[in-house]
Amino acid sequence: MNKKKLRHMSRRELVDIVYEMTEQDSKPEEIVPEDVAAEHERLEYRQKLRRVLSSTISALIVVAAIAVLLSSLLLPVIQVSGDSMEPTMSDGDILLLKKTHKFGYGDLCCVAWQNKLLLKRVIAMGGDEVSISEDGTVTVNDEVLDEPYVINKSLGECDIEFPYTVPEGALFVLGDTAGS
Repeated sequence: MNKKKLRHMSRRELVDIVYEMTEQDSKPEEIVPEDVAAEHERLEYRQKLRRVLSSTISALIVVAAIAVLLSSLLLPVIQVSGDSMEPTMSDGDILLLKKTHKFGYGDLCCVAWQNKLLLKRVIAMGGDEVSISEDGTVTVNDEVLDEPYVINKSLGECDIEFPYTVPEGALFVLGDTAGS
């Protein structure tokens, strides 16, 4: 092998060549087999370590990407801010939501309003007629709504004229705390 070829070889390739030469029992006085073997093993260990670290980091990146996609697309996580759902939910509670378009009466839902996510309860659906009296009593289709989760009833701030008919495909939601 000429010197020009040797200059363009990596350290790993050179150690491998010398290691092979020592195994072929070449001139032992020119090469110290223990040093070559130790360097060869050290380089192999570093290569294995790099492969393990590389595959571990790759796996962690994939798991993180999947977790982010799941949390943003299917199961978003939110933190309750405020008291509009007291006593059902408290300020600071953390919730795991399930994205769906199917709601029933009494279900909790998250509503986007003015760049905020609001947690509210479904009390009426498309075609239902809702009315709220001055004392905060809610009626849906002329039946008083049973609201055991509400502590103090009041009309609160409201810009809707009652009775109100919920448009088809829409939901009517309220917070559990009176006036929200």
